[in-house]
Amino acid sequence: MASQDWLEKDFYKILGVAKDVPEAELKKVYRKLARKHHPDSNAGDAKAEAKFKEISEAFSVLSDKDQRKEYDQFRAMGGGARFTAPGGSGQSSAGFEDVFANLFGGRGGFGGFGGPVPGQDLSATTSIAFIDSVNGTTIKLEYSGMAAINAKIPAGVLDGQKIKLRGKGQPSPNGGPNGDLIIAVTVKPHSVFSRDGNNLRLTVPITFAEAVLGATITVPTLGGDPVKLKVAPNTPNGRVLRVKGKGVTTAKGTGDLLATVEVLVPAHISDKAAKALKEFEEALPDEDPRQDLLNRAGLL
Repeated sequence: MASQDWLEKDFYKILGVAKDVPEAELKKVYRKLARKHHPDSNAGDAKAEAKFKEISEAFSVLSDKDQRKEYDQFRAMGGGARFTAPGGSGQSSAGFEDVFANLFGGRGGFGGFGGPVPGQDLSATTSIAFIDSVNGTTIKLEYSGMAAINAKIPAGVLDGQKIKLRGKGQPSPNGGPNGDLIIAVTVKPHSVFSRDGNNLRLTVPITFAEAVLGATITVPTLGGDPVKLKVAPNTPNGRVLRVKGKGVTTAKGTGDLLATVEVLVPAHISDKAAKALKEFEEALPDEDPRQDLLNRAGLL
């Protein structure tokens, strides 16, 4: 019943105004609150819609001189009076929709509460291959009671990124625009390549001889032809070799392919290889490779 609502709800507190607030100030405060919490400005926000209804109900009573007087008397008596609409019995039929319409010059003037509202947004998750995250792909999503949706995943999408497809959500219940579809993308790891911004990284093994003497090696690219890379003589383990333009292409540009050299140490060698390696070591200058380390540690 309206009397119970009036007893439980402090309309002045809801609007944040004093009990003696003038009519002009009351209207000014309500305009500000209504714009802030209107459903057209807070699509899909149930709390904002509830707040909008609450402040509109408060204004519909306090902006009417007779209703405001009866409300004040009712609150002062603790609910013992019965609310009677001006000129008749029972609750007034003037609702907050009508108040809002009059305040803003018609329901269409501000989008109109009770007018067309957007449909609900939909959320989905998808898992795609690494190469599809780089090149882009199209996936099919199916929802119960809705037609299947073909969703385009753009090239360069990152693991964990969310893609918004406008208008692919639920239809409006009353002729408004459709909601959006929000897709959270998971990218499966690749066995060779990894992502570093728009660059692609991989580790390339080379032999000890190739590292010392230099070599030309073959390196794979993602989804394309392999490329030749030159390893300079005396290349240390961990050096990064760059191939321009073989990374990920996005709106911000195209990255590179970064190949990190890994010098392999054989698990087993023959007696002949061991003898040759010993001769190689003896032919090197008599230097301790750890001398600089010990110097910096203050041990020499």
